Amino acid sequence: MADDPRTLVSTEWLAAHLNDPDLRLLDASWHFADSGRNAREEYEVEHIPGARFFDIDEISDQRSALPHMAPPPEKFISRMRAMGVGDGHQVVVYDSKGIWSAPRVWWTFRLMGKTDVAVLDGGLPKWKAEGRPLDDMPPVVRDRHITVQRQAHLVKDVSQVASASKLGDWQIADARSAERFRGEAAEPRPGLRAGHIPGAKSVPFLTLLNSDNTMKDEAGLRAAFEAAGVDIARPVITSCGSGVTAAVLSLALEILGNRQHALYDGSWSEWGMYPDLKVEKG
Repeated sequence: MADDPRTLVSTEWLAAHLNDPDLRLLDASWHFADSGRNAREEYEVEHIPGARFFDIDEISDQRSALPHMAPPPEKFISRMRAMGVGDGHQVVVYDSKGIWSAPRVWWTFRLMGKTDVAVLDGGLPKWKAEGRPLDDMPPVVRDRHITVQRQAHLVKDVSQVASASKLGDWQIADARSAERFRGEAAEPRPGLRAGHIPGAKSVPFLTLLNSDNTMKDEAGLRAAFEAAGVDIARPVITSCGSGVTAAVLSLALEILGNRQHALYDGSWSEWGMYPDLKVEKG
């Protein structure tokens, strides 16, 4: 796939631009609470030189009971300024699994009106496999002004998703595993019902990735959506367990030229919690 500084760039592209003065590299690694892994500690041991750590759980709306909801613009501004990320920067985001949590941060920047942001294809595993440099030193950070303009059309709330489920004017694509989608596997978060939003299509995010956790080419992405019954020419709401891997679908849709996609931020953490919202199985 061709390098695109607004969606996806290769490790070769990053290596060539690593010392650019206006490049800002973010380590957006994230793990489930029960994984036994700590993303920040792993970052402190090794990261791509110059990377800052983007804490998905902390840079969020902590007034919400739901996990890592999108941050209010004021919080995003203050955290980015403190990290030295601002206007005029080309941002590249990676994670420790390949393509997993980095697209969530790509989407967060897009939500804030910042479009010069890309995900590193294959992430840290590919970078390491190629023997490229690593560092354990925090970067020198200088405060940088950042302006944001929230793009409300890129996010959906529960009432908007319920309307889409009923009317069918937006397709709903679920990035969770097929077993969770069908209601055959328990949810990792306690207290949630099993199943999916009525009318949703199952597009497990792994179906968009190659075996090395790089993104499939455009033909592969298109085939994965088509196999799931999703028409990429029509509007799509992406959803998952808690709004992280839904962004993998959002990134893929953007690569395919679909500009009518929005992410359901509450995702199954919200929908699966409320007994008055209908659930389908199978």
